[in-house]
Amino acid sequence: MAANPDKSIPKMFIHGYDVKAAYNFFSHPEATPDNVQLAHRELVLEQMRLPGRYLLLEDSSEMSWSGNLPIPGLGPVGPGAAGLQGFHLHSVLAVRWTCEPKQTEYWPGRPAVEVLGLPAQHYRVRERRPKGEPANNSKVIKHRARESQWWLKAGETVGPAPDDEPVEWTRVCDRGADIYEMLISCGELDHRFVIRAAQDRCLTNEQGREITGKLFATARAQEALGNFALELRTRPGQAARTAQLQVSAVQVWLRGPQRPGKGPGYLAPVGCNVVRVWEPNPPPNTEPLEWILLTDWPVESYAQALEVALAYSTRWLIEEFHKALKTGTKAEELQLETAESLFAAIAIKSIVALRLLDLRERVRLSPDAPAEQSGLNELELGVLRKFLNRPIKTVREVALAIGRLGGHMNRKGDGMPGWQTLSCGMVKLNNLVDGARIALKLTKFG
Repeated sequence: MAANPDKSIPKMFIHGYDVKAAYNFFSHPEATPDNVQLAHRELVLEQMRLPGRYLLLEDSSEMSWSGNLPIPGLGPVGPGAAGLQGFHLHSVLAVRWTCEPKQTEYWPGRPAVEVLGLPAQHYRVRERRPKGEPANNSKVIKHRARESQWWLKAGETVGPAPDDEPVEWTRVCDRGADIYEMLISCGELDHRFVIRAAQDRCLTNEQGREITGKLFATARAQEALGNFALELRTRPGQAARTAQLQVSAVQVWLRGPQRPGKGPGYLAPVGCNVVRVWEPNPPPNTEPLEWILLTDWPVESYAQALEVALAYSTRWLIEEFHKALKTGTKAEELQLETAESLFAAIAIKSIVALRLLDLRERVRLSPDAPAEQSGLNELELGVLRKFLNRPIKTVREVALAIGRLGGHMNRKGDGMPGWQTLSCGMVKLNNLVDGARIALKLTKFG
């Protein structure tokens, strides 16, 4: 799969025996995602226990298949009328955070990070609503497993952060994680958090006995600590652009909710900082950007508030990972007969998708590092240099060379190749390396 990330299973192999063996492997009862990814997850957690700061970028994505034949084990996804079947993939991507923002009025895009891997990944299948059951039957809904539990399960899988003071784990999540139990779980696991607020919660005092305001109004009432520019990626209906942003911060206590079975009154309040990032003067016909972020990072200065904003902007990398999985490895084009087989295959494709992101992040993090630190082995670097007939000395030159194989023109105005171009280039490089191995065998055996 690493050599042929976008190929179907029959096209990955030369011999029919290997194709059959692959299908047998994916249908094996012990080929669960947890077992398949076990060694990878252990290596990632081992890296995360070294001194440093780590972000756990977290999100869910729909994996869907169409067709008239049902695939056993899959459930409904998307709009009910679409007739799609599939599951929700909840991924946690660990990266090393080395950003140290200072007092600056320009920040050139999302900070570069070191990609470590996937310490947790879960596959969730929705149950179909029985025929005749009302869509909004509260008596039935309250007994179903809530999708909000995915975030709690991810934290349990990753486990508690080490007690060592030099190690810090931070969960970075979108609005889906704005759940009281999620905030409490982070405290219990010693996970820090940067979560975009979805609920306009009531604010209270430390004792939780009186209402002192509302979250959104309080955040929007704060004066800006400073300005900065941030390059925004392409979004649905909007082109990539550079946004002129302001940032503010305030310390609050979030009132705890009421929960059935938890006794009368409200649960304990949660103390945190609120960082607001907003665009005061967006371009015409453009939706203004606004993030209201809940965090337990210290925010006593503009630089600290800016760091929270930049950490949240790094969350986009998990969306790019899911895109690499779907587009780069064509995971949704797998033709397997059961959900369990699909889970096993996608567990491997998920690791393959990481390589499509890793080289680009290496270029952004340390472009002038030796080419040997690009993640390519000695043979791959040798073939790349020989085929393009040029000395390739740095990580940046490796990325440009692979991009050239993928169709990148390498002109000054083109910028660096994206992960999709690098993916195409890696496929061609893998083919060249296979040819080199065959040539070496022919030379060896005459």
